[in-house]
Amino acid sequence: MIDFDLIEENRNRNAKFESDYDPISGVGCCGPRVELPPGKFGNERVCVPQEMVDDPEFKSVADDDSRVKLRCRHDFEYWAAKCAKIKDKTTGRIVPFRLNEPQRRVLGEMEQMRLERRPIRLIMLKARQWGGSTLVQLYMAWHQTTRRQNWHSLICAHVKDTASTIRGMYTRLLNSYPKEYWESATGEAPEFKPFEGSRNVRTITGRGCTVTVGSSENQEAVRGADYAMAHLSEVAFWCDTPSSSPEGFIRAVCGAINSLPDTLIVLESTANGVGNYFHREWLRSVNGDSDKLAVFVPWYEIPIYRAAVEGDAAAFYESFDEYERMLWGLGCSLEQISWYRRKLKEYPDRAMMQAEYPTTAVEAFANSDANVFSAEKIELLRPGCRQPTAVGEVMGDAASGKYALQNIRFVDDPKGRLKVWQMPDDKSSSITDRYVVTVDIGGRSRSSDYSVIAVLDRAPMMVGERPEIVAQWRGHDDHDIIAWKSASIARWYHNALLVVESNTLETDNIGGDPSLLILNDISRHYRNLYTRQTFDGVTRSVK
Repeated sequence: MIDFDLIEENRNRNAKFESDYDPISGVGCCGPRVELPPGKFGNERVCVPQEMVDDPEFKSVADDDSRVKLRCRHDFEYWAAKCAKIKDKTTGRIVPFRLNEPQRRVLGEMEQMRLERRPIRLIMLKARQWGGSTLVQLYMAWHQTTRRQNWHSLICAHVKDTASTIRGMYTRLLNSYPKEYWESATGEAPEFKPFEGSRNVRTITGRGCTVTVGSSENQEAVRGADYAMAHLSEVAFWCDTPSSSPEGFIRAVCGAINSLPDTLIVLESTANGVGNYFHREWLRSVNGDSDKLAVFVPWYEIPIYRAAVEGDAAAFYESFDEYERMLWGLGCSLEQISWYRRKLKEYPDRAMMQAEYPTTAVEAFANSDANVFSAEKIELLRPGCRQPTAVGEVMGDAASGKYALQNIRFVDDPKGRLKVWQMPDDKSSSITDRYVVTVDIGGRSRSSDYSVIAVLDRAPMMVGERPEIVAQWRGHDDHDIIAWKSASIARWYHNALLVVESNTLETDNIGGDPSLLILNDISRHYRNLYTRQTFDGVTRSVK
């Protein structure tokens, strides 16, 4: 039995897509606005930004072109509709840029930072094509064509072709820019020209602004330049190797951009699994530990994702499954849920649907990779996680051999593969084999499984608790190097009991000699080793 007016409630929910929005009159636009009567700014009543009215030039402008230029400097939505052209993804036509609902929400966040004279910093998780990249790119162009001169920008994607596509927006913008509204310090017409013969850098004529295009595959080409704005695209897909990591490159780029008003840094990407740099940075932003605001647009905020309800509305409502009731609880209309139900039939399971049309950021990350455990169960565990206290490597005097276990020390390194939550306790000798180091051998190549070295502290077991992971090393390397690395970590943790997966190593020969197995070699220099031996055809574990 439905105990409320379903039709009325549904009508109210659909009304959010029918609100008045007109960037020319200023109705429904973001930010503080002032309504001007006819005659003050053209022949119509308009709502202009408060910032524009406060501009000393506002009282002195007399002709229409000057009024338009002034408003363009203060009103991004007006400028976008008046001066910027984009390719409509539905029709393929070149049309004025009129922001959709999700774009207006994200613009509101950026404009709030700008009006408060804070640096503009965002991390955007993309879900399908709602125009997030287009918004960021044209927002940067707005600064460079109307507000700032010598205000240089960087566009960097995971591959150069993607970055060039983004740069193409600039070419289209300047080719169609209304000449009567163009403000040039040199008198030149708007044009996107190569800068001093460079293939990666172009300049906006008359503004002194350069636009550098690069990719994560060729990071050196964009390092060291003078940037005020950076759009870093598809960050989750950037290559991550010991010599070239997204974290190091982004830190270098962002560190060179001063924390000043009108500076901008936007990291955006579709999800590409969990545990990578983009996912870690997203979690930091969500938790309020980053300078960036986390922005995610779910499928139900995009107006086109609606379909008519077939049959009786009440019967449709009563047929909701658990997930659809959750969508109703989020404020989705019957038409949105109808669309979702129909779209779901195109996929073999809900997880694949969630990867393409996520309802939450958790769905976006969890269903963009091959998962063993359910996303919901993982999220229940996440509140108990914390960042490591140190990151680096345990090192000896060599990478392998007996010298690998001499002069053991921990070296801090942000690119290191050992994460430490608890340093070795000097009082560990009171508990026999307090620390246990376990080794899961993976593959050598980047596409194979990781090798993982985990350090367990058994002290909590003394009071009936579970053992605790206090350190973990994760990476790819030759198997003999992995084995010696695990022995050095075990030595650092007060000669911990070392347990190495032997299935791989037992078939891994050194120098082609079957008698020289890796475990045998290590055992001559590290005695606290857990191994397997066969007696009379029976395999037994011995220490």
